[in-house]
This record gives sequence, structure tokens and C-alpha cells, in this order.
Amino acid sequence: MKEADLLIIGAGPGGYRAADYAAKQGLKVVVFETEHVGGTCLNVGCIPTKSFARNAEMMQALKDSEIFGLNELDYKFDFQKVIQRKDGVISSLRSGIETLLSHPNITLVRGEAQFLDSHAVVAAGEEYTAPHIIVATGSVPKTLRLTEPAARPVLDSSDLLSIDHLPKSLCIIGAGVIGMEFASIFNAFGTQVTVVEFLKECLPVLDADIAKRLRKSLEKQGVTFHMQSSVTAITESGVVFTDKKGKTMAIEADEVLMAVGRAPRVFDHFSKAGFEFAERTGIVVNEHLQTTVPHIYAIGDVNGRQMLAHAAEMQGIHVVNQMIGKDDDIRLDIMPAAIFTQPEAACVGLSEDQCKEQGIDYICKKSFWRANGKALAMNETEGMLKLLASPQGAILGCHAYGAHAADLIQEVSVLMCRNTTIHQLANMVHIHPTLSEILQTAAE
Repeated sequence: MKEADLLIIGAGPGGYRAADYAAKQGLKVVVFETEHVGGTCLNVGCIPTKSFARNAEMMQALKDSEIFGLNELDYKFDFQKVIQRKDGVISSLRSGIETLLSHPNITLVRGEAQFLDSHAVVAAGEEYTAPHIIVATGSVPKTLRLTEPAARPVLDSSDLLSIDHLPKSLCIIGAGVIGMEFASIFNAFGTQVTVVEFLKECLPVLDADIAKRLRKSLEKQGVTFHMQSSVTAITESGVVFTDKKGKTMAIEADEVLMAVGRAPRVFDHFSKAGFEFAERTGIVVNEHLQTTVPHIYAIGDVNGRQMLAHAAEMQGIHVVNQMIGKDDDIRLDIMPAAIFTQPEAACVGLSEDQCKEQGIDYICKKSFWRANGKALAMNETEGMLKLLASPQGAILGCHAYGAHAADLIQEVSVLMCRNTTIHQLANMVHIHPTLSEILQTAAE
């Protein structure tokens, strides 16, 4: 049996980042991966989607070219080059991670790791043991349970990122982050996009007012939404659903995307390790990401807490710090998130809806892209920011949509981590002209 200081099951953002950090602290680490390094985010998630989104951004800009004095542009959209560029980005980043995992203190094992007991796993015909184990097995796409099996192949997000042709029409089931990003992307590519969503509003992670405005913006761009609608069947020609008035409707589509979220990737062999887990909710962990078996930790999507690559990375670093007895100031309770639609959206902390639901006293300050000089110069006037604070000025959260919303929310996230008040924010000099002045304006 081979021995190490730390075993990590999964080489996604949480796994490879924890391995690199642990190795630099002097720990001997073994990482197990059955597929490509980089996990969902790099291979079939964040990175290829953002590669597509960049193409979509350029397509959207070309539609407004005459505003910038570029008249009568003539171009041909080559979707195969979009795929090639996406694959090149993935390959480059994957190579970088493999180089990172070539550290002398790291052993990368290509094979599925299965628990033998709480201290040992087997992979590729070898047994491994360590005093600490991190489970970072990620997540898998969810699907709807329909009364009848689908009469045609249904794509998940991985499938759509690997599609070899541009569909003329696309029906997306689900208006969460994945569904909304693909709706924005393929609409810009020229595909006729229809979104069917069960909930009253899209993007439940966002403030409802912001989410509604973003949806309306996408509607103006040509995306069709059917909210409060329940899918009942997937037919050879498309999707059948019941709308909010109880009327049965059918949509024809060349392709159907199932985008109803992701579920933690758990395995039966986890039971041999003795920690608590469930198929729908993932592995149970405490505030330090320990499972119910204290020397085994679970980070990233598999613990079902925050399904974000950057959450997995920081969870991994925090776990290694716990192992080596090192204090840190990582605030896992302050977790910014972004949705890369056109325009993009982002959030951190509480929304106005959550403040109301939880009975929290708050003040809400708003500012708009259309009142910002840089936004006007960029021809990016669509957008709104809501800054939530306590009556004493403590920042509770910030939700926004508009050009570079993610960058503005990241600033708020930093300020929240340092307990900065809106009064202090209002007194901080911001470069003029920049979009960051939108945030300062809200604070004022």
C-alpha cells in the first residue's frame, strides 16, 4: 500500500488547487482523476462557455457597428472556428494544470479512486492511504423526470458545448445560470431560442428585480421566454409544456437543451468511508468542510453548498490550512457569482427579496448604467445596480446587471470581506470615467 500525507479524489478546480497549495506546504499528495484534469469548469463548463460568450459578445457588437461609424459590414460566421478556438483554449489551460500537478510532491493517478475504508482507496490496481482525504468529485447535470421517456436525444450543457453544427432553433428547459448563458450565446449566434422555465422568474440566485430586467433585455434581443411553465413531454419535433394559465403548448426545435441545474456526483463506495451523504444534496460537511468522518473533507460541487469553481478553490485552500493548523481569513460566507449573458449579471450577499423574507432592516440604493459616462461612451447603457446595507451602513449585498457587472460585484465582495461600510465606500476615490463609478454613485 502506497502512503501519502493527503489523498485528493478529483482534479477539478478544488482538487488541483488544493493539491498545489498542499504540495507547496510540504505535504506529499496523491491526486486521482478519471477524466481530463480541470474538472467540469475547464472542460465542459465555465471556460468553454465563456469562450462561446466572447464570440457572442463580438457578434452583438457587430450588430451595433453603425453606431461606431462602421457601415455596411459584410462577414460570414464560421461556427467551426468557434469550436476550434474553444477547444484551443481548453487545451492550453489543461496543459497548464498538468504542469502544475507535475510538482515533485504531487502524484497524479489516472483512474477511478474507490474507498476501501475511511483511510484507504484503490485506483488503477494500487492501494493508497493517508491521514487526510479530500473528496472533490464535482457534479453532474440534472434532468427532469417526465411521465414518458423523451422521444428524441436531449442535450445537456456538455453536449451543447461539443455540438458540431449551429442549430436553427433551440429550446432550453430551465432559466438558471446555464440556461440563461446559453440562451444569450446562441441567440447572438443567430439561433432562434426559446426558454421554458417552471419558476415565476429566471435566475433565482439574483434579486428578482434585477433578474426580471435582464430577462426583458434578452427578450428585446430576440429570446422567447415561457415562465411558470411545466414541461410535460419531449417529442420528436420539440417540447410540450403547460403554461401558467394551464394551456398546453408545443414548441418545435432542432435541438433541446436540458438545463435544470446540477447535482453532486456521489458514489456508492462512499459508504465504505463511513461519512454521511445523499444523492440529491451531496456530502454533509461542517463549516470547515469536514465530513462526519473528521479526517475526510468534501469540497466543491460534491458538498452541494456553493456550486462555483472559485468556491471550490478557496474551500480547498481552507481545508489544507485546517490540516496543517494554519489560520486564514477566508470568508466562505461571502461568495460572489456572475452570469455571463449579454449584458452580464452578478451578485454577492443578500438580495432585497432575502432581506424582506428574513425580516432584516435594510436600505436599498440604486444606480443605473445609463447615467454613467463610460457606459454611454461604450454604448452599454442597459443596466442597474442595487446596493443593500443595514441602517448603520454595513454592506449586506449587491446585485447588478450590465456591462462588466462581475467586476463591480467583485469590488463589493472585497469590501464586504473587510467590513467596509457604504459611508466609507462613498468616500473612496474611483477613477473617472469608469464603470466602477456606478457603485460609488449608489453608495452616495
